[in-house]
Amino acid sequence: MPGLLREAWSTVVPDLNDRHGPLPPLMLALTVVTGLVDAVSYLELGRVFVANMTGNVVFSGFAIAGAPGFSLAASLVALAAFAVGALLGGLIVHRTLTHRGRMLLYALLVETACVLAALIVAVASGHPFTGGVRFALVALLGLGLGLQNAVSRALAVPDLTTTVLTLTITGILSDSRFAGGGGSRAGRRVLSAAAMMLGAVAGAAAVLHGHPRLPLLLAVAVLACVTVAAIAPARSGAPWTAPVVRK
Repeated sequence: MPGLLREAWSTVVPDLNDRHGPLPPLMLALTVVTGLVDAVSYLELGRVFVANMTGNVVFSGFAIAGAPGFSLAASLVALAAFAVGALLGGLIVHRTLTHRGRMLLYALLVETACVLAALIVAVASGHPFTGGVRFALVALLGLGLGLQNAVSRALAVPDLTTTVLTLTITGILSDSRFAGGGGSRAGRRVLSAAAMMLGAVAGAAAVLHGHPRLPLLLAVAVLACVTVAAIAPARSGAPWTAPVVRK
């Protein structure tokens, strides 16, 4: 337990001389954003995810088979928007490849704009979100989260992918001392899962209590804070800003 807490603490308050410098807490905040926006998309936009594309592929299969309550159109729009966002993220990655701080900042500026646009659409429209408004929200949020996913992948901070937890949760158990492993990074992995759950709980609670736009407002607020926090790292010349060499 002390080791787990120590690892969690080092994620929230990282050693700036570490290979990933100040990135871990920023990625953790983006994981909270994922929980917030997926709560809105699933509960308000008709059983569709904007960050979890595995779910949308499965939902598409359900819809094709005729299962009630699933929209093939919404799942395909989410997949398409996410793909465009990933492409845009790739463009940012390859143009800032030599400096991870600038890579993150430029991605945050675009993602914040996408989620802010979604918030504006939600505020300007009636509720429930239907028709063109529904698809506009799915597209804007999918675009932003696709970009986030692409850049998170390039930043390659271990166990902080921000949108996917399957391998993270697998690692908690498969690398644990009970399984004969060293239990490495368990604290960070648990914290990553907790961050997404926190966002999901906050988002779902807001929606269920009649405030469907509040999770988007919170997501914009978190993104704005992370963007401001990313300005100084974008100007840094520290070793952590160098690209990660993939093996």
